[in-house]
Amino acid sequence: MAIIVNLDVVLAQRKMQLSELSDAVGININNLSILKTGKARAIRFTTLNAICEALDCQPGDILEFCPDEEA
Repeated sequence: MAIIVNLDVVLAQRKMQLSELSDAVGININNLSILKTGKARAIRFTTLNAICEALDCQPGDILEFCPDEEA
């Protein structure tokens, strides 16, 4: 898939652990882990909105389109 998930990068920039993000957005840590590793097949806009609010970032900071990449 050509969509790259940079959640781990944004978390590191914010010095935040995945468990802290899970608590902040009220999303199960296992689901966030699936997203972080790029194994998620979809993401709801409400989830993306909550993550962006908690990390004070834009969706483009987390998701990147890279047509030459194969996951």
